[in-house]
Amino acid sequence: MLLTVTSRNVLLPDYDLPRPATINVDLRTGKIIEVRLRYIGDGACRESWAPGELHFVDAGDKIVLPGLVDAHVHLEEPGNQDWEGFWTGTQAAAAGGVTTLIDMPVDSSPPTTTPRNLDIKRHSARGQCWVDVGFWGGAIPQNQAELGSLLSAGVRGFKCFLIDTGIEEFPCVSESDLHAHMSYLQNSVMIFHAEMQTASSPAQHRLNPRSYQEFLSSRPKELEIDAITLITRLQVIYPSVSCHIAHLSAAAALPIIRAAKKCGSKLSVETCFHYLCLSAEDISDGATEYKCTPPIREDSNRNLLWDALVDGTIDCVTSDHSPCLIEMKGLERGDFMEAWGGVSSLGLGLSLLWTEGRKRGISLGQIIRWMSIRNAELAGLSGTKGQLKVGHDGDLVIWDPEPEFKVSKKHLYFKNKLTPYEGMTLKGLVHKTFVRGRLAYDSALQDGFTGLQPSGELL
Repeated sequence: MLLTVTSRNVLLPDYDLPRPATINVDLRTGKIIEVRLRYIGDGACRESWAPGELHFVDAGDKIVLPGLVDAHVHLEEPGNQDWEGFWTGTQAAAAGGVTTLIDMPVDSSPPTTTPRNLDIKRHSARGQCWVDVGFWGGAIPQNQAELGSLLSAGVRGFKCFLIDTGIEEFPCVSESDLHAHMSYLQNSVMIFHAEMQTASSPAQHRLNPRSYQEFLSSRPKELEIDAITLITRLQVIYPSVSCHIAHLSAAAALPIIRAAKKCGSKLSVETCFHYLCLSAEDISDGATEYKCTPPIREDSNRNLLWDALVDGTIDCVTSDHSPCLIEMKGLERGDFMEAWGGVSSLGLGLSLLWTEGRKRGISLGQIIRWMSIRNAELAGLSGTKGQLKVGHDGDLVIWDPEPEFKVSKKHLYFKNKLTPYEGMTLKGLVHKTFVRGRLAYDSALQDGFTGLQPSGELL
C-alpha cells in the first residue's frame, strides 16, 4: 500500500528552492521508496482516500517539505504533565510540521538519569505520541555508572548543566564530573547548558526584579563565554566526544567557537527561535513570558547570531520549548528573578524562522538545513530523518508559505497557552503532516486531529 504525494514544489536534498516531484511512501514500512522528479497532478489539490488511509495527495503549488526535527524539547512527563505532556506536546509539534523531536532529560520526575527512569518515561509516552520521539539522557554528578546502560537502552546522547538548575533531582556538574563522564563517553554526544558562574563572572545584583535589564545583567554574556571556553578545552582532551552547545545566546562567544571549529573540533552549536526573532529592547518590564536562560539579548546580538547561522558557525535551530503552569510565570507580579525560565513555541518554529528569514534573504533550503538536516545529524538520525530521499522515513509536510496569521491561542496546541509570540504576525501555514506516511495532522479537520490516531514511535 502506497502513499503518493505530488507537488509542483518539493524541497529535495541539495536544493535551496523547491522543484516538481512526486514522493512514494510504502505504508507497510513507513519508508520513502521512490522520488520522481515530475509532478503528476492536475492542479486540483485533490485527495483520494481508502477506508482509514490517505493514498494520494495532489498538493498543487503548495510546498512539500521533509518533516522537521526538533532536538531540544521539554515534554516534562512523567511528573509534570500538567505543564506539558506527550499528547499535547507532540500534537503541537505535528501542527507545526515537526515529525521528530528529542525530549530533554530534565523537568520530568524522575529525570532521565538512569535506565529505570528512562523505562518509566517510555512507559508514560506509549500510545500518546503524534510524532516520533527520542530521548536525551542526563549527566549529573555520580551517575557515570549509568551512562553505558542508558546508551544501550537507546538515549541519543547526554545533557548536562554547568550552572545551578534549581532542580534537586538534576544538579549541575563540575569540571571534575565532566572529566569522569567524558573519559567514558567516547563516540557519544554531550550537550551543554553553557552558562557557568566563575570567580571572574560579574557580580549579580538584584535591584528591581521587574526590570528586564536587571534580569539581563544577572545572566551576562561572560557566563556563556566562560562555559564555552571550558567546553572547547575539554573537547581537545576528549576529541572523540561530540560536544554540543545548547541554546547559544551570547554572540560574544562566537570567536571562541570559530577558533575551535577551525582546529577541527567535533563541536556543534544550536541557537533558538527566541534568540533569532526577539530582542531585549522590545521586552517590557514585568513581561515574564519572555524569561529564559540564557536570556534574550540585544538586537545587535541577534543580528550576529543570524550571521553565524549563515556562515556555519551555528549549526542548527531548535525550539527549547520549555513550558510551565501559567501561574509559574507570575505575570501579575512580573518578577523576572522568581518566574519560571522557559519560552513556549512548539509548533510555531517554521513560521517564525520563515517570517524573519525572508527579511534577511534566507532561502527555504537553508531553513530546512537548520531545522531538519542538522538536528537529525545531532541526534544520530541522519540515515532516516530530515530529508526526502529513498530509504528515509516518510515524514512529509505540506506547507503554504504565503498566508499571514496573527498568533492567538487558537494556533497553540501545547497545554499551557502562554507564549511571547502571541499577537505577532507570521507567514506560512502547515496544511498536513505525515509521520512514516501516516496522516498526523490536517488543518482541514476540526482541531486538526479529529478522527486521527497517534502513530508516532519511540526512537
